[in-house]
Amino acid sequence: MKKTYLVRLLLAMVLLLTTVLTACSQGNGNDPGTGADGNGNDQGNNGTEQVVKLDIMQSASGLPSPDKDFILAALNEALNVDINMTTYGSPDDYQSQLNIRMSSTNLPDMFSLNKAQLQQYQAQDILLDLTPYMDNELKVVKQFLGEDTLKKGMIDGKLYAIPKAPGIPSMSLWIRKDWLDNLKLEVPKTVDDFFEVAKAFVERDPDGNNENDTIGLTGTSLSTFAPFYGSFGTVNPGEFYVKDGKVVNSLYDPEIRDALAYFRKLNEAGVVDPEIMANTGLVHQEKAIKGQAGIIFIDWANMSKNEFVEQIKTVNPNAEWIQIHSPEGPGGNYANSFDIGNAGTMFAIPKSLEKDKDTLNKVFELLNYVSEGEGSRLVQFGIEGKHFNIEGDQVVATELMAQEAGYSWLYQFTGRPEVEYLKVKFADQAEYIDFASTLPRIEVLNGFLSYPEGYNPADADRYLEEEFTKFVYGLRPLEEYDAFLETMENTMNYKLYVDSAIEQLNALGYGN
Repeated sequence: MKKTYLVRLLLAMVLLLTTVLTACSQGNGNDPGTGADGNGNDQGNNGTEQVVKLDIMQSASGLPSPDKDFILAALNEALNVDINMTTYGSPDDYQSQLNIRMSSTNLPDMFSLNKAQLQQYQAQDILLDLTPYMDNELKVVKQFLGEDTLKKGMIDGKLYAIPKAPGIPSMSLWIRKDWLDNLKLEVPKTVDDFFEVAKAFVERDPDGNNENDTIGLTGTSLSTFAPFYGSFGTVNPGEFYVKDGKVVNSLYDPEIRDALAYFRKLNEAGVVDPEIMANTGLVHQEKAIKGQAGIIFIDWANMSKNEFVEQIKTVNPNAEWIQIHSPEGPGGNYANSFDIGNAGTMFAIPKSLEKDKDTLNKVFELLNYVSEGEGSRLVQFGIEGKHFNIEGDQVVATELMAQEAGYSWLYQFTGRPEVEYLKVKFADQAEYIDFASTLPRIEVLNGFLSYPEGYNPADADRYLEEEFTKFVYGLRPLEEYDAFLETMENTMNYKLYVDSAIEQLNALGYGN
């Protein structure tokens, strides 16, 4: 009897021990082999959420190797992801690789595109319609960007790409203040003043070297004249904007002919760099730095950064460049136009990712994370305490920010609050940033547009530039402007484009 009792007691203890060990190993009944918790979420061996791999592609350059990419490491840790980002510095290479991926089943989880690519892939039904996700899963992104910005990623009223937050204008006219002083001239205020000052810079030896070697105005191609269209109340050729409550195309503005007449006057007087159509890249900046030109239309960064200021002073220690307003004309003194529809880079998600909810949700989490708070600061400035510090409510850069965090923009998938960002990274340039960004400008809408089938923008743009060059240089009389428009409409299908553009912009709420 005693022996039987002992056997039964031992069996009971073994059974109890087995039950306890099984319960501990399974974690309340969940199978450790599948890594699932009570909610069906994947778990790692340590009981935490399993790392999700994210495959991202973009057309860009400057990404460091993964072992030196501290922003990548911080994102991976914060979101429990493993990001593999592939970049292509050549747009052609990127397009080629993207097409290969799009034609296969191996699609990236998120990828950059421009407006033309957005239109192409949406027509192929490759892109995920993000509209249903904006109020919940992508709520933070929507709050950061706002509805007007999101319109840039829309086709037929549906959102297929996340545009980056809008930038700010950076271009303005710059003039040699020391040349003005040498000739006892004032900063030009009107288009007539500007003509006289530019003429004096060519004819009156403003640098005092007794040589006829100075240029009035320099620039790059026809964009040299961009800051003067607003003086006549219009915008660059072919741009759309709202005028008197209606969407109009500037080619049909009577004022654009007045602007062309003024440009011709400048050229005929010899005050414009005769090589503007050959100037590429930053050749016009080089001419300004070398003391060859007295007026230039350029962004603040390429004139006021320390490296360029040092170059200017090396050539002439007395050289002084200042920003000026566009001269006032019959249409006002608007600076060059600003395209509020231009998104630049956008990011899309393939439609096929709908079948992989875990990965899709991680992409959403990543986009939300870089759109506010610590995630936004990370992809703008780097690591807090190393690349920047918080003093009160201000972000203050350390020396390491410029040295190590220059590539951070590659992770700014939804963009950045531009003014605040620039004033942190370029604190000593704040006055130039403010000047350029606050000039009065006419807002244009071309960035919102998709091209209609049957319209070839490359052919139309090429013909437009050829003929405008002729008008500006007196190679075609302005009396033939109507004939130019007729060719645009009949040969280049421009009327098709204009009608489509007005319809698209009306649908977005402009000009109704």
